[in-house]
Amino acid sequence: MQLRESWLLFALGSALFAALTALFGKLGVVGINSNLATFIRTIVILLVTAGILSLRNEWARPAGLPLHSWLFLVLSGIATGLSWLCYYRALQLGPVSKVAPIDKLSVALAIVLGLLFLGEQPSWPLLVGGALIVAGAMVIALF
Repeated sequence: MQLRESWLLFALGSALFAALTALFGKLGVVGINSNLATFIRTIVILLVTAGILSLRNEWARPAGLPLHSWLFLVLSGIATGLSWLCYYRALQLGPVSKVAPIDKLSVALAIVLGLLFLGEQPSWPLLVGGALIVAGAMVIALF
């Protein structure tokens, strides 16, 4: 597999942009309502994504998408919105150095959900890594 098509490259990009999201978000919510900040962020994401779809000519007719895709994408969108609302409020109330790592407990939760609902197979590295994420978040939160 080419590096440009590697899941690892995109995962590292996600981590980099998530870190920048925390930094810029913390600076952006100063002095404004966190829900308004989330709304502005959402509009920007909508515009950027529409631009990428347009540049890559990847638009598709919504009617052609399977019903289960619609259902799970809508549920994912609701979960994302609720996550962002909580995240921005947490950034407004707490230090980015604590909020962002605790937010990353989502990684450990995603591992558990993948095992329970998607039939993914556990491995020692996966379980140890997940436990270390939880332990790290607990250290950050409690000390």
